[in-house]
Amino acid sequence: MTQTISKLEEGQLPGLEAKLDPKPEWQPRYPGSGRLDGKVAIVTGGDSGIGRAVAVLFAREGANVVISHLEEDEDAEDTVQMIEAEGAKGVAIAGDIGDPAHCGKIVDLAISTYGQLDILINNAGEQHPDQNITDISDQQLKRTFQTNVYGMFYMVQAAMPHLKAGASIINCTSVTMYQGADELLDYSATKGAITAFTRSLSQNLAEKGIRVNGVAPGPIWTPLNPCGGASEEKLEHFGESTPMGRPGQPNEVAPCFLFLACEDSSYMSGQVLHPNGGVIVGS
Repeated sequence: MTQTISKLEEGQLPGLEAKLDPKPEWQPRYPGSGRLDGKVAIVTGGDSGIGRAVAVLFAREGANVVISHLEEDEDAEDTVQMIEAEGAKGVAIAGDIGDPAHCGKIVDLAISTYGQLDILINNAGEQHPDQNITDISDQQLKRTFQTNVYGMFYMVQAAMPHLKAGASIINCTSVTMYQGADELLDYSATKGAITAFTRSLSQNLAEKGIRVNGVAPGPIWTPLNPCGGASEEKLEHFGESTPMGRPGQPNEVAPCFLFLACEDSSYMSGQVLHPNGGVIVGS
């Protein structure tokens, strides 16, 4: 895989998918079968990468979708058009999920637009590479946890009054939670927290009939890494260390979210799926 885009400055995170070369593959790979007919989903970080692939796949399967994004309006508008091209309805909202008030606005938009909420995909996240732990600033440490961990708590808290039995919450963790990552100390720590949160929340909500699961992607070609989330050295060999010898594509991850969102996984909660190119990890 050839990555011809130059590494952007971290100040431009999370980055525009429209600027990537080659473009990530988000397109669903098979016809829909109505597995999410009548459902409404929120996908945080739904403007690009894994979030875009999930949003469009959910639309193909019959769901109406709200996508949240930070500031990438061009990508978000493109994703809404992709959702609508599948015959579903889509709407986007910009803002910081690290702000609990904004998370409330995301959920309010879903309810005011569609009248219900059935699926919450906590996908948005950020990462910043640092070779030494002493290079991680207090501001960066707080910001990474604010987005990756606090944002999930805030989204679930906002969604809970509207989630009924049969609803599904799916959190995006990472292979770095299981393997570690020498340049992503704070990011990996947040992903460990997300996995623990997923398992604990699944037990907390079991009696309500709400399932909570996770997906732990390996190296996936999205704007996150080339737009400041990986060092030049790591980016040059991105994904080559996996048994499959390549990075994955967003549309190779999205079906995991679909499986966990629909009735096919009705007897699964507190579990994590691992689309990671063949890396063996403890589940």
